Amino acid sequence: MHSVFPARIRALVALYFLATLAHFAHNAEFIAFYPNMPPSLTRETVYLAWLAITAIGVAALIAARFGLPVLGALLLGAYGAMGLDGLGHYMLALCSEHTLATNLTIGFEVTTGAVLLLTSAVLAKRLLQGSRCACGAAKRER
Repeated sequence: MHSVFPARIRALVALYFLATLAHFAHNAEFIAFYPNMPPSLTRETVYLAWLAITAIGVAALIAARFGLPVLGALLLGAYGAMGLDGLGHYMLALCSEHTLATNLTIGFEVTTGAVLLLTSAVLAKRLLQGSRCACGAAKRER
């Protein structure tokens, strides 16, 4: 079955999926060591948040599979944008107050999320331009 998304975007989605999993799993398992985390955040709520964010990525793939590639690209952008939320850790504590592993997982998630967001925006623009070009060509043929 052919995918609407090119292989490089599917690879980026997979990389971002791994980055979010690494960051959220580290966050959940070492929540007590993250500086200034609200007490309301627990291991379970961190995993639930990861599932909710991942559901956006899954929805993007489903939308594209069902013939809605622009919606799929926009949802992929939203999925990637969620990775920027990892920067919120630095509002709670300085970079130097976090462990190296924490900083690495945050950096991995933020970087791959930003690249996915930008790549998805370019893809959505191309898909929209392609659909307009096809419509314009059809009108000229009449």
